[in-house]
Order: sequence, then structure tokens, then C-alpha cells
Amino acid sequence: MHGTQIHLGVVMDPIQTIQVKKDSTLAMLLAAQARGWSLHYMEQQDLWLSDGRVHATSRPLNVKDDPDHWYALGAPESHPLATLDVVLMRKDPPFDMEYVYSTYLLEMAAAEGCLVVNRPASLRDANEKLYTAWFPQCCPPTLVTRDPARIRDFMAQQGEIVVKPLDGMGGASVFRLIPGDTNIGVILETITDHGRRTVMAQRFLPEYRQGDKRILLVDGEPIPYALARIPATGEGRANLAAGGRGEGVPLTARDRWICAQVGPTLKDQGLMFVGLDVIGEYLTEINVTSPTCIRELDQQFGLDIGGQLMDAIARRLEIRL
Repeated sequence: MHGTQIHLGVVMDPIQTIQVKKDSTLAMLLAAQARGWSLHYMEQQDLWLSDGRVHATSRPLNVKDDPDHWYALGAPESHPLATLDVVLMRKDPPFDMEYVYSTYLLEMAAAEGCLVVNRPASLRDANEKLYTAWFPQCCPPTLVTRDPARIRDFMAQQGEIVVKPLDGMGGASVFRLIPGDTNIGVILETITDHGRRTVMAQRFLPEYRQGDKRILLVDGEPIPYALARIPATGEGRANLAAGGRGEGVPLTARDRWICAQVGPTLKDQGLMFVGLDVIGEYLTEINVTSPTCIRELDQQFGLDIGGQLMDAIARRLEIRL
């Protein structure tokens, strides 16, 4: 499939289920199509390995920014995955073993010369909660443990804390613990599965009420505006999936400092599209699997973030050719 035209594959959740108005993968596909690239659609089950080579059954894809008819698929065709120039891995969590197996298959295609965004090995290595630990200068006081007693000690030092699983998304199973709450014991038993599951605890940041900011980085460089996710009234989480609303804001000097701390490492790791979560002065998560918020920022500020990503991909492909 190599030639002057770039052939782009996407591995994603079923395209018929996406929310057109908010879906960042659709924004990427629209940008690629606008550049005359050919699109090839896959789901996880469409990848397979035979005799040491990864193959795919893909379907030609056309996309439209139309809430009623946003995609059209052609007939399936099977081919070695590496005959595509670039593959976007945009499958949403859960980050389970099936996800890991998909990254192994994608990694083999990458070894044959296909550019995979984000890099498969880095998707495995960069747990969205734990990866922040590589940048402690940017983070609030943080503890990762499966020991409820250790979490209680941490709470005694920090006061209010939040605890969350290491594999959640969209604000699922995030608990705010307030000293003296009679439910602390049962919450810690539940979230750690009686000491069998590792979780993260962080000092509670009341600044979340002003917004849990999502900052997007394209090949290590920040988009100059963030989406501040403002929590719904009476809700302890700002995630859009938990009813928060998104309000675009320019990056602060502190935001840019955090991006400068993190960005070069992300670029080196082949993490070309990343969403940082920042509350107040602190980095809380580094989202690498399928970060969102392109559509909201594009709409509010007249940006083309998907286009910026495609331009970065094109530059990478030129370097590789």
C-alpha cells in the first residue's frame, strides 16, 4: 500500500457507537481524510498473527462530520498490517490483557516499518496513573500501595485524600476520603480488594472545583488551550463522563512548565498524542491510551488539533522513509 498517498489504519471501538460531537478519533480521521490519506478501519479482533507476521482484516473507511451519517465502510480486505504506513491505536480502556495482546501484535507491525501511534511498548509501560511518578516535581503528594493501613497513615499526614484504581477511566471508582468518615474502612477494603489490589492515593486538591484541566500534547508540544472540566453541582469528580462540563482556558505559566517537564520524555517514548490532567498546580494523570477533548477545544478556539497530529505523523513518516 506504500506510495505517494499515506495509508492510515485505525484500531478503535465500534465506530457505530461513538458520540460524533465529542469523539477525538473521528476528529483525527476527518483530518487525515482532508489531507487525501486513505483510511482503513479495524477493531481488536481484526488483528492476527500467522507464521511470525501480523495481519489485519481492514475495511476502507470514509468519514463525515455529520451526526446522522458519520461513516461508510467498504468491503473487508486482509493484508499484512505493516502494508499500512501508520496505525492509530485508539481503543478505549479497560487496559486489560486483550489490550496488552493487541499492543504485542502492533509492535510486530512497527518492527516491519509501520508507524504506530501511540508506540505500543509505551502504551504498556505508561500506566495513566503511575506514569506521573516519573515526574514527582509536578505531582501532589502521592502514595501507591495495596495496604489499607499505609493509606490510613498517608491520610493522617495529608488530611483529605482521594483514592483511585490504577486502571480506571472517566472518573470511575474515585473516592474522596475525609478524616473521621465512618465509611473509610469499607471503602479501603473495597478499592484494595482486602489488600489484593494496588491503588493510588493523592492529597485532595480542592482546586478541582475550578476545573480538572485536560492539556493535549502533540509530539511533546502542548496545544495552547486546555479544557477545564468543571464538576456538576454536588459531584466530587470533574470528568465529562461523570457529568462535568468543559470550558476552554488558555494554559497558565505553571501548565507550560509542567508540559516542558513531561513533553520531551513523551516525544522520546513515541507517545505522540497525550492528555495531561492538571488540577491547580499539579499533574495528576498522563493519559496515553485514547485521550479526548479535541472536538471541544477545536470548537471553542477554532483549532484543528487532529490536523496538527496528522502533520506531526507526516513529519515522522518523512524521517522514516
